Amino acid sequence: MFAPGAGRFLGPPVGVAVVLLGLVLLGIVPASVYLLGLFLLAIALAVFFAVFFRDPDRTPGEGVVSAADGRVRAVERDGARWRVSVFMNVSNVHVNRFPVTGRVEAIEVSGAGHRPAYRADARHNVQQRFELSTAYGPVEVVQMTGIFARRLVSWVSVGTEGTKGDRLGMVVLGSRVDVLLPAGRVTPTVRVGERVHAGTSTIAREGS
Repeated sequence: MFAPGAGRFLGPPVGVAVVLLGLVLLGIVPASVYLLGLFLLAIALAVFFAVFFRDPDRTPGEGVVSAADGRVRAVERDGARWRVSVFMNVSNVHVNRFPVTGRVEAIEVSGAGHRPAYRADARHNVQQRFELSTAYGPVEVVQMTGIFARRLVSWVSVGTEGTKGDRLGMVVLGSRVDVLLPAGRVTPTVRVGERVHAGTSTIAREGS
């Protein structure tokens, strides 16, 4: 299963590979090292995008679950909230999910610049913030851009009712996703460096 929009990336290299193969098999053009190189490049790009846009089904985990696949880069207090930040590299599944069941109250794009996503000051990068009303209180999911990841995708709108683990959007080509949780209601259960998976890995549980 592929994420929405995968076709616009997968289609061109697959099309080029099919056309090149057809031209050679039909004898329209002779086989050559040049054509072989183009064919292999097209196949490599198709495989890359197929891996990048994969979207496996997930069974929701317990408590508050991660909104992104990757490694936990920070677990820290941010005022009256906990911030759990996950860095996604290019090999991770890039589909982001609801960390808890809730209603989308606002979607806001803000920030400026495209600093490396693993740096602390990347929180000032261009970002897309989803404000959710949940049984735990206000929860935010923040998609951040990075040096190469500059396309933030949303598959929801204000008023969307999402169940924990439902698809929320994606960040194209890496970067990071932060989840901000009310400190008085939940306690983080993950540590920096842990690998997590969107929708299944528990990152916090109820209780302070």
